[in-house]
Amino acid sequence: MRFIAVLNRDGGTLRTMDLDAFCASARAIFERHGHVLDCQAVPGSEVEARLREAANAETTDAVLAGGGDGTISTAAGIAFESGKPLAILPAGTMNLFARALKVPLELDNALEAIAAGQIGSVDVATANDRAFVHQFGVGIHARLVRIRDNMNYRSRVGKMLASLRAIGAAAINPPQFEAEFRTSKGVEKRRVSGIAISNNPLGNRQIHAEGLNAGVLGIYVAAPMSTWALLRLTLDLFMGTWRASPMVSEREVEEVTLHFPKRKRGAQAVIDGELIKLDRSVTLRVHPGKLKVVLPNVLAAAE
Repeated sequence: MRFIAVLNRDGGTLRTMDLDAFCASARAIFERHGHVLDCQAVPGSEVEARLREAANAETTDAVLAGGGDGTISTAAGIAFESGKPLAILPAGTMNLFARALKVPLELDNALEAIAAGQIGSVDVATANDRAFVHQFGVGIHARLVRIRDNMNYRSRVGKMLASLRAIGAAAINPPQFEAEFRTSKGVEKRRVSGIAISNNPLGNRQIHAEGLNAGVLGIYVAAPMSTWALLRLTLDLFMGTWRASPMVSEREVEEVTLHFPKRKRGAQAVIDGELIKLDRSVTLRVHPGKLKVVLPNVLAAAE
Protein backbone atom coordinates (compact mmCIF):
# COMPACT_ATOMS: atom_id res chain seq x y z
CA MET A 1 0.00 0.00 0.00
CA ARG A 2 1.02 3.59 -0.54
CA PHE A 3 0.53 5.82 2.49
CA ILE A 4 0.84 9.59 2.64
CA ALA A 5 1.61 10.83 6.15
CA VAL A 6 0.70 14.42 7.00
CA LEU A 7 2.24 15.49 10.32
CA ASN A 8 1.31 18.70 12.09
CA ARG A 9 4.75 20.02 13.05
CA ASP A 10 3.13 22.62 15.32
CA GLY A 11 1.00 20.14 17.26
CA GLY A 12 1.57 18.17 20.46
CA THR A 13 4.75 16.17 20.84
CA LEU A 14 5.74 16.66 17.19
CA ARG A 15 6.73 20.28 17.73
CA THR A 16 9.77 19.27 19.79
CA MET A 17 10.95 16.38 17.60
CA ASP A 18 13.49 16.04 14.81
CA LEU A 19 10.84 15.33 12.18
CA ASP A 20 13.31 14.61 9.38
CA ALA A 21 14.77 11.77 11.46
CA PHE A 22 11.29 10.64 12.54
CA CYS A 23 10.08 10.49 8.93
CA ALA A 24 13.15 8.50 7.92
CA SER A 25 12.45 5.98 10.69
CA ALA A 26 8.76 5.83 9.73
CA ARG A 27 9.58 5.14 6.08
CA ALA A 28 11.87 2.29 7.13
CA ILE A 29 9.17 0.74 9.32
CA PHE A 30 6.57 0.87 6.55
CA GLU A 31 9.04 -0.47 3.97
CA ARG A 32 9.75 -3.43 6.24
CA HIS A 33 6.03 -4.22 6.20
CA GLY A 34 5.86 -3.97 2.41
CA HIS A 35 4.43 -0.45 2.13
CA VAL A 36 5.56 2.88 0.69
CA LEU A 37 5.30 5.94 2.94
CA ASP A 38 5.46 9.54 1.75
CA CYS A 39 6.04 11.49 4.99
CA GLN A 40 5.24 15.22 5.01
CA ALA A 41 5.70 17.45 8.08
CA VAL A 42 3.84 20.74 7.55
CA PRO A 43 2.86 23.80 9.61
CA GLY A 44 -0.53 23.70 11.32
CA SER A 45 -1.91 26.29 8.91
CA GLU A 46 -1.30 23.93 5.98
CA VAL A 47 -2.49 20.66 7.53
CA GLU A 48 -6.08 20.68 6.28
CA ALA A 49 -5.14 21.55 2.69
CA ARG A 50 -2.41 18.91 2.61
CA LEU A 51 -4.74 16.28 4.07
CA ARG A 52 -7.33 17.01 1.37
CA GLU A 53 -4.69 16.80 -1.31
CA ALA A 54 -3.49 13.45 0.04
CA ALA A 55 -7.02 12.04 0.39
CA ASN A 56 -7.91 13.02 -3.18
CA ALA A 57 -4.74 11.67 -4.79
CA GLU A 58 -5.60 8.66 -6.96
CA THR A 59 -2.28 7.00 -6.15
CA THR A 60 -2.86 7.14 -2.38
CA ASP A 61 -4.19 4.00 -0.70
CA ALA A 62 -4.41 5.49 2.81
CA VAL A 63 -3.68 8.72 4.67
CA LEU A 64 -1.80 8.80 7.96
CA ALA A 65 -2.54 11.89 10.10
CA GLY A 66 -0.24 12.87 12.95
CA GLY A 67 -1.10 15.49 15.56
CA GLY A 68 -3.47 16.33 18.37
CA ASP A 69 -7.20 15.72 18.60
CA GLY A 70 -8.00 18.75 16.43
CA THR A 71 -5.76 17.52 13.62
CA ILE A 72 -7.18 14.01 13.87
CA SER A 73 -10.76 15.29 13.84
CA THR A 74 -10.05 17.31 10.69
CA ALA A 75 -8.45 14.28 9.06
CA ALA A 76 -11.40 12.07 9.98
CA GLY A 77 -13.85 14.53 8.44
CA ILE A 78 -11.86 14.53 5.20
CA ALA A 79 -11.63 10.73 5.23
CA PHE A 80 -15.40 10.51 5.80
CA GLU A 81 -15.99 12.71 2.75
CA SER A 82 -13.45 11.04 0.47
CA GLY A 83 -13.82 7.41 1.53
CA LYS A 84 -10.04 7.10 1.80
CA PRO A 85 -8.82 4.96 4.76
CA LEU A 86 -7.31 6.92 7.65
CA ALA A 87 -4.49 5.91 9.98
CA ILE A 88 -3.98 7.75 13.27
CA LEU A 89 -0.63 8.76 14.78
CA PRO A 90 -1.39 10.01 18.32
CA ALA A 91 0.75 13.07 19.02
CA GLY A 92 -1.58 15.17 21.15
CA THR A 93 -2.42 15.59 24.83
CA MET A 94 -5.49 13.37 25.13
CA ASN A 95 -5.49 11.28 21.92
CA LEU A 96 -9.05 10.18 22.60
CA PHE A 97 -9.91 8.80 19.16
CA ALA A 98 -6.59 6.95 19.03
CA ARG A 99 -7.34 5.40 22.42
CA ALA A 100 -10.75 4.25 21.20
CA LEU A 101 -9.06 2.66 18.16
CA LYS A 102 -6.51 0.98 20.47
CA VAL A 103 -3.57 2.69 18.74
CA PRO A 104 -0.42 2.50 20.91
CA LEU A 105 0.40 5.94 22.32
CA GLU A 106 4.18 5.59 21.97
CA LEU A 107 4.88 6.86 18.45
CA ASP A 108 7.31 4.17 17.24
CA ASN A 109 4.94 1.47 18.51
CA ALA A 110 2.06 3.24 16.80
CA LEU A 111 3.93 3.19 13.49
CA GLU A 112 4.63 -0.54 13.83
CA ALA A 113 1.00 -1.27 14.68
CA ILE A 114 -0.30 0.80 11.77
CA ALA A 115 2.16 -0.65 9.24
CA ALA A 116 1.10 -4.16 10.30
CA GLY A 117 -2.59 -3.26 10.51
CA GLN A 118 -5.52 -3.80 8.19
CA ILE A 119 -8.31 -1.73 6.68
CA GLY A 120 -11.56 -1.73 8.63
CA SER A 121 -14.47 0.57 9.34
CA VAL A 122 -15.81 2.34 12.40
CA ASP A 123 -18.65 4.69 13.24
CA VAL A 124 -18.43 8.44 12.72
CA ALA A 125 -20.85 11.11 13.95
CA THR A 126 -21.98 14.45 12.57
CA ALA A 127 -23.25 17.67 14.13
CA ASN A 128 -25.20 19.63 11.49
CA ASP A 129 -23.22 17.68 8.88
CA ARG A 130 -19.81 18.42 10.43
CA ALA A 131 -18.06 15.15 11.21
CA PHE A 132 -16.64 14.35 14.62
CA VAL A 133 -15.05 11.23 16.04
CA HIS A 134 -15.08 11.86 19.79
CA GLN A 135 -17.46 14.40 21.27
CA PHE A 136 -19.68 17.45 20.80
CA GLY A 137 -20.16 19.54 23.93
CA VAL A 138 -22.11 22.57 25.13
CA GLY A 139 -21.95 24.46 28.41
CA ILE A 140 -19.27 23.54 30.95
CA HIS A 141 -16.90 21.89 28.47
CA ALA A 142 -17.07 24.77 25.99
CA ARG A 143 -16.37 27.29 28.76
CA LEU A 144 -13.37 25.27 29.95
CA VAL A 145 -11.86 25.06 26.45
CA ARG A 146 -12.46 28.78 25.85
CA ILE A 147 -10.64 29.70 29.09
CA ARG A 148 -7.77 27.27 28.43
CA ASP A 149 -7.26 28.52 24.88
CA ASN A 150 -6.63 32.02 26.26
CA MET A 151 -3.74 30.72 28.36
CA ASN A 152 -0.16 30.37 27.20
CA TYR A 153 1.50 26.94 27.13
CA ARG A 154 4.29 25.44 25.06
CA SER A 155 4.21 21.74 25.86
CA ARG A 156 1.94 18.82 26.60
CA VAL A 157 2.57 19.25 30.34
CA GLY A 158 1.90 22.98 29.99
CA LYS A 159 -1.41 22.27 28.28
CA MET A 160 -2.40 19.87 31.06
CA LEU A 161 -1.55 22.47 33.70
CA ALA A 162 -3.51 25.09 31.75
CA SER A 163 -6.47 22.70 31.70
CA LEU A 164 -6.33 22.37 35.48
CA ARG A 165 -6.25 26.14 35.87
CA ALA A 166 -9.13 26.45 33.41
CA ILE A 167 -11.20 23.97 35.43
CA GLY A 168 -10.84 26.20 38.49
CA ALA A 169 -11.85 29.28 36.54
CA ALA A 170 -14.74 27.53 34.76
CA ALA A 171 -16.14 26.31 38.09
CA ILE A 172 -16.91 29.85 39.25
CA ASN A 173 -20.64 30.34 38.72
CA PRO A 174 -21.17 27.35 36.37
CA PRO A 175 -23.35 27.98 33.30
CA GLN A 176 -27.04 27.08 33.30
CA PHE A 177 -29.24 27.14 30.21
CA GLU A 178 -32.41 25.76 28.67
CA ALA A 179 -32.17 22.90 26.18
CA GLU A 180 -34.63 20.77 24.26
CA PHE A 181 -33.80 17.18 23.33
CA ARG A 182 -35.70 15.96 20.27
CA THR A 183 -35.48 12.21 19.62
CA SER A 184 -37.69 9.54 18.10
CA LYS A 185 -39.37 9.28 21.52
CA GLY A 186 -40.45 12.93 21.56
CA VAL A 187 -39.28 16.25 23.00
CA GLU A 188 -37.79 16.73 26.46
CA LYS A 189 -37.08 20.19 27.89
CA ARG A 190 -34.46 20.56 30.58
CA ARG A 191 -32.38 23.17 32.34
CA VAL A 192 -28.77 22.00 32.38
CA SER A 193 -25.16 23.02 33.02
CA GLY A 194 -23.65 20.91 30.29
CA ILE A 195 -24.35 18.46 27.48
CA ALA A 196 -21.90 16.05 25.86
CA ILE A 197 -22.71 13.86 22.86
CA SER A 198 -20.16 11.14 22.12
CA ASN A 199 -19.53 9.05 19.03
CA ASN A 200 -20.41 5.70 20.66
CA PRO A 201 -20.98 5.39 24.42
CA LEU A 202 -18.09 6.17 26.72
CA GLY A 203 -16.36 3.25 28.39
CA ASN A 204 -16.40 2.50 32.10
CA ARG A 205 -14.09 4.67 34.20
CA GLN A 206 -12.86 6.61 31.14
CA ILE A 207 -13.77 9.55 28.92
CA HIS A 208 -13.39 7.90 25.53
CA ALA A 209 -15.39 5.21 23.78
CA GLU A 210 -14.55 1.60 24.56
CA GLY A 211 -15.25 0.70 20.93
CA LEU A 212 -16.47 2.43 17.78
CA ASN A 213 -18.98 0.02 16.26
CA ALA A 214 -22.02 0.27 18.56
CA GLY A 215 -23.96 2.38 16.05
CA VAL A 216 -25.31 4.80 18.67
CA LEU A 217 -24.47 8.13 20.26
CA GLY A 218 -23.95 8.56 23.98
CA ILE A 219 -25.81 11.51 25.53
CA TYR A 220 -24.47 12.80 28.86
CA VAL A 221 -26.29 15.63 30.64
CA ALA A 222 -25.04 17.55 33.67
CA ALA A 223 -27.83 18.99 35.81
CA PRO A 224 -27.66 22.60 37.01
CA MET A 225 -24.97 22.71 39.67
CA SER A 226 -23.07 24.87 42.11
CA THR A 227 -19.34 25.56 42.07
CA TRP A 228 -18.69 22.86 44.67
CA ALA A 229 -20.83 20.33 42.82
CA LEU A 230 -18.89 20.99 39.62
CA LEU A 231 -15.55 20.60 41.40
CA ARG A 232 -16.76 17.31 42.86
CA LEU A 233 -17.87 16.13 39.41
CA THR A 234 -14.44 17.08 38.04
CA LEU A 235 -12.83 14.93 40.72
CA ASP A 236 -15.18 12.08 39.79
CA LEU A 237 -14.06 12.44 36.16
CA PHE A 238 -10.40 12.15 37.17
CA MET A 239 -11.17 9.17 39.43
CA GLY A 240 -13.30 7.45 36.79
CA THR A 241 -16.35 7.40 39.09
CA TRP A 242 -18.42 10.03 37.29
CA ARG A 243 -21.16 7.54 36.32
CA ALA A 244 -22.14 7.28 39.99
CA SER A 245 -22.67 11.04 40.25
CA PRO A 246 -26.30 12.08 40.78
CA MET A 247 -25.52 15.17 38.68
CA VAL A 248 -25.09 13.17 35.45
CA SER A 249 -27.69 11.31 33.41
CA GLU A 250 -27.04 9.31 30.26
CA ARG A 251 -28.80 7.57 27.40
CA GLU A 252 -28.09 6.15 23.95
CA VAL A 253 -29.72 7.21 20.68
CA GLU A 254 -29.02 7.04 16.96
CA GLU A 255 -30.01 10.67 16.41
CA VAL A 256 -30.90 13.72 18.50
CA THR A 257 -31.62 17.36 17.77
CA LEU A 258 -30.60 19.85 20.43
CA HIS A 259 -32.50 23.14 20.42
CA PHE A 260 -31.45 26.15 22.50
CA PRO A 261 -34.42 28.55 22.68
CA LYS A 262 -32.50 31.20 24.64
CA ARG A 263 -29.08 30.85 23.05
CA LYS A 264 -26.91 33.89 23.74
CA ARG A 265 -25.19 35.80 20.98
CA GLY A 266 -21.67 34.47 20.57
CA ALA A 267 -22.44 31.16 22.30
CA GLN A 268 -20.00 28.38 21.44
CA ALA A 269 -19.83 24.61 21.39
CA VAL A 270 -16.79 22.38 21.37
CA ILE A 271 -16.29 19.59 18.86
CA ASP A 272 -13.36 17.20 19.29
CA GLY A 273 -11.62 19.80 21.44
CA GLU A 274 -12.11 22.75 19.04
CA LEU A 275 -14.45 25.69 19.67
CA ILE A 276 -17.13 26.40 17.07
CA LYS A 277 -20.15 28.70 16.83
CA LEU A 278 -23.23 27.19 18.49
CA ASP A 279 -26.25 27.08 16.19
CA ARG A 280 -29.70 27.47 17.74
CA SER A 281 -30.52 23.90 16.65
CA VAL A 282 -27.98 21.12 16.17
CA THR A 283 -28.85 17.71 14.73
CA LEU A 284 -26.45 14.98 15.75
CA ARG A 285 -26.48 11.51 14.23
CA VAL A 286 -24.24 8.48 14.05
CA HIS A 287 -23.17 6.91 10.75
CA PRO A 288 -22.43 3.23 11.48
CA GLY A 289 -19.32 1.89 9.79
CA LYS A 290 -18.95 4.87 7.46
CA LEU A 291 -15.37 5.81 8.34
CA LYS A 292 -12.62 3.65 6.84
CA VAL A 293 -9.60 3.36 9.11
CA VAL A 294 -6.39 1.39 9.46
CA LEU A 295 -6.99 -0.88 12.45
CA PRO A 296 -3.70 -1.26 14.32
CA ASN A 297 -2.06 -4.62 14.92
CA VAL A 298 -1.16 -4.18 18.57
CA LEU A 299 0.70 -7.48 18.73
CA ALA A 300 3.13 -6.27 16.04
CA ALA A 301 3.97 -3.23 18.17
CA ALA A 302 4.81 -5.47 21.12
CA GLU A 303 7.31 -7.62 19.18
